[in-house]
Amino acid sequence: MTETRSVLPIFTAYERLEARIETVYQDYLLALDAQGFDGDIDATYGGRMVAATDNSIYQQAPQAVLYPRTVAALQQALQVAQRDSFRGIQFAPRGGGTGTNGQSLTAGIVVDLSRYFTEVTEVNKADHWVRCQTGVVKDALNDAVRSDGLFFSPDLSTSNRATIGGMINTDASGQGSLVYGKTSDHVLELTSVLINGDCLVTRPISRAEAEDKAKGQSLEAAIYRQVLATCVGQRAAIDDKFPALNRFLTGYDLKHCYNPEQDTIDLSRLLAGSEGTLAFICEARLNLTEIPKHKVLVNVKYSDFQAALRNAPFLVKARATSVETIDSNVLDLARNDIIWHQVAEQLQDVPNQTMRGINMVEFTAVNQSEIDTKVQDLCGQLDALISDQPDAGVIGYQICADARSIHTVYAMRKKAVGLLGATKGSRKPVAFAEDTAVPPEHLADFIDEFRQLLDQYELHYGMFGHVDAGVLHVRPALDMTNPEDEKLLRVISDKVAALTAKYGGLMWGEHGKGYRSEYAPTFFGEALYGELQKIKAVFDPDNRLNPGKICTPWGSDASLVSVDATKRGAYDRQIPIHVRDSFNDAMSCNGNGLCFNYDADSAMCPSFKATGERRYSPKGRATLIREWLRLSSAQGFDPSSLPQGKQGNLLQEHPSSVPHDFNHEVKSSMDACLACKACASQCPVKVDVPRFRARFLAWYHQRYRRPLKDYLVKNVEPIAKTMAKMPRLSNLLTHNPISRWVTERVVGYVDAPKLSTPTAAQRWRKLQWPSYSADQLTQLSAADQKDLVVLVQDPFTSFYEAELLEAFGVVAERLGFKPVLLEFVGNGKAQHVKGFLDAFTDTATRVTQQLNTVAGLGLPLVGLDASTVLCLHDEYREYVADEQNYRVLLAHEWLSDVLPSRAERVSLVVPEQPMQLLSHCTEQTAQPKAAKQWQQIFATWHVPVNLVATGCCGMAGTYGHELAHQETSKKLYDMSWKAKVEQDVVTLATGFSCRSQVHRMSTKKRALHPLQWLANNCA
Repeated sequence: MTETRSVLPIFTAYERLEARIETVYQDYLLALDAQGFDGDIDATYGGRMVAATDNSIYQQAPQAVLYPRTVAALQQALQVAQRDSFRGIQFAPRGGGTGTNGQSLTAGIVVDLSRYFTEVTEVNKADHWVRCQTGVVKDALNDAVRSDGLFFSPDLSTSNRATIGGMINTDASGQGSLVYGKTSDHVLELTSVLINGDCLVTRPISRAEAEDKAKGQSLEAAIYRQVLATCVGQRAAIDDKFPALNRFLTGYDLKHCYNPEQDTIDLSRLLAGSEGTLAFICEARLNLTEIPKHKVLVNVKYSDFQAALRNAPFLVKARATSVETIDSNVLDLARNDIIWHQVAEQLQDVPNQTMRGINMVEFTAVNQSEIDTKVQDLCGQLDALISDQPDAGVIGYQICADARSIHTVYAMRKKAVGLLGATKGSRKPVAFAEDTAVPPEHLADFIDEFRQLLDQYELHYGMFGHVDAGVLHVRPALDMTNPEDEKLLRVISDKVAALTAKYGGLMWGEHGKGYRSEYAPTFFGEALYGELQKIKAVFDPDNRLNPGKICTPWGSDASLVSVDATKRGAYDRQIPIHVRDSFNDAMSCNGNGLCFNYDADSAMCPSFKATGERRYSPKGRATLIREWLRLSSAQGFDPSSLPQGKQGNLLQEHPSSVPHDFNHEVKSSMDACLACKACASQCPVKVDVPRFRARFLAWYHQRYRRPLKDYLVKNVEPIAKTMAKMPRLSNLLTHNPISRWVTERVVGYVDAPKLSTPTAAQRWRKLQWPSYSADQLTQLSAADQKDLVVLVQDPFTSFYEAELLEAFGVVAERLGFKPVLLEFVGNGKAQHVKGFLDAFTDTATRVTQQLNTVAGLGLPLVGLDASTVLCLHDEYREYVADEQNYRVLLAHEWLSDVLPSRAERVSLVVPEQPMQLLSHCTEQTAQPKAAKQWQQIFATWHVPVNLVATGCCGMAGTYGHELAHQETSKKLYDMSWKAKVEQDVVTLATGFSCRSQVHRMSTKKRALHPLQWLANNCA
């Protein structure tokens, strides 16, 4: 048994097994760099680990990751690899990393086009097409063409992070495919780079032109010769084997590469769905669809999921655009997620019934009357079913006709994959047989047998998908750290493959083959599989492009990848169970990648949005922590507890003394985190980066010396409290040119706010409001306690924005309350952020005792800063032994409680300018109803407030003041806040950090807390 160590180990190249970067790959990377490669070359251990997983159960570390900036750079990388000494180098393309079957995983070099190939280069509104690079995210593409009334119609659940290149390589479809088809149905032209570095432009051409191109000695000529021989010469065999399924996905679409009616050849049809095994697709010209002007969603509710499946053909006959389904397991998970508050109104329970499944029936049209007729007909038929055939299982329905409601329901459906990852217990629903496709008329019977199979092994599962196309996503729950469950995966996989064949379907109806490629020879048969191999051989004779996927080259002795390939669970099981449980926030990451959301106005994840670096995302950080835990376990180090003893010894090692320690790579990723905690609620499986980040930092700085700025953050509360006793002198000492220079150059902090003058205490005394300690409050009589409301101070607003505390007091007094300022004894949020966990525990224990005492008196407690108030209810639970018997309300919660009985005491001046509310990122994710509550509060006095979606402002506590983060902080503000703030409106912002950032970044605009506006405008 390995001896347990109590000091963080150093993970050098040996411990990290970095030597696994083979010599030939090291030589190749050096040669490529010497050639002046225009892009990024990442051979770091952390970079390789982040590229070692996708949205599948598999894990395969690449040798390196290339991020070319241009097509020429990609060509250069492949041309260098043509040298005789590098002919063994293998490559695989990567886009958004959302594949569920390991399509982008490789033991060679990953070529990631998502970082720089992000331009939409041309939009042709008249002819309804767009030209774009393949690293463009699907939803971002639609943003670019929306103003022209057009959209790229294949609609997949990962559309806010999946790239166009990934969609083409897997021939993605999704919701509405009966009407909109698959990605390949919209490809007009592709520009690709072949293994030898040649560029290949593909589009439909006549067979005569193809035969002309087939003449000659070029690689392109050889490709056309083979395609003509296979797709034309073997047409009868192809027609006989390829089933007539809407979602049929072959890998190489031999059937549609040749169009006998038009007598044309289109190589793009081979490339679409090829999973990067034939070429690198760099640019696409895509057909666009006119945005439907009218849309209605009918949510049909069922007593059980089987009834929903059997009712699907009935719904398809209603001439719907799409029919999507969700089972009770996914619904139950959604009810416990942040998403439910948005959809609860559209999915109301039916009285005296239990809703165990839903079908979402969408109608779209250019003409409203067309929709009205269809919806009216369907509703009449549903009413008849409910009244006349109760055994059919239809228990009710709701109609959603407004765009916002429809969007939120689909947001819940798109989140289904991630939600399944939140299933309780060690067994989690996993993807390996989740996109089976059968003829829709056989779907119910097929799923009935599928469920019997899973029930036979007593497995929990969730189901959702596209019942109109006969595709259902089924994810059985398995513990991939359990070797027996890994064996069971193989058993179920084989049986599902056989079951789909029985019903005339196939196993890979939507998400590609990847590691399931081993089933292809059996499905296609020897002759037709041989034709696929010949296609592979002409494009990639040496099996260098994503080898083992789809098929192997003709005449090669290479092997296909297998379902039995190494999985993440094989690495995770090397970590002791108690350590896994202790770091469950990281271990629970299932790779769904929602944190890669491109949208600047969504809260998660700001550091990724600003940098495009996947290590700076919750998924990336969780991946690095998992590897850190695995390496730690191998060294006999147990990080499940907290480091003992005093930290902060100036004689500790400086990080630069051990330059190649993997701990530094993890630390770099954690330092980029803004600790906004959006991931803790927006991530479907609740990956809480700030939680495990704080614990890692505590261990890291047990070994390595801390920077001076960390100690400033640790002690900011007592320092500010002391300095606030003489605020004007303190401001003079801290904000003169010399002290600012020292603070910036020595400490590494800039733009520190000034202490408030007058202070909160001075304002409170002037207005003759009481300030009490907890003990003093206990001495008050019941009569004296009547109508008191206690303001819980925080270190930000109390010392740097005292006018907000005064505004609270004004509003409270106008409502008939007596505001009380509770003695400030600390909060500790900043200590937790920097990993001073012993100090944080002491602070949190002290504050808990104070708040418990006040709460015992039955007095309302109110805080003004979201991040610090939420810390009292979140981080405190983990570090304080005492029970938290208090509840500190944020201002909007308290006002929502008291206004119904007291609003008439206050009247407001109607604003001359429109007002907008921008929410703090921690608040909008932890309390998603907060903005709406503020809107309702203002509506009490008929004052309209527009709610504006925003991402992070870039401040996030002390993050925006750190010199090293200035570029990122400003970029985040510019991405989501700047344009909104600079409008001719009154901006209300609930976060102290947000208001500080506006003050710092805007020369003419300011943001107010809603309480300040209320206090200033009381009539």
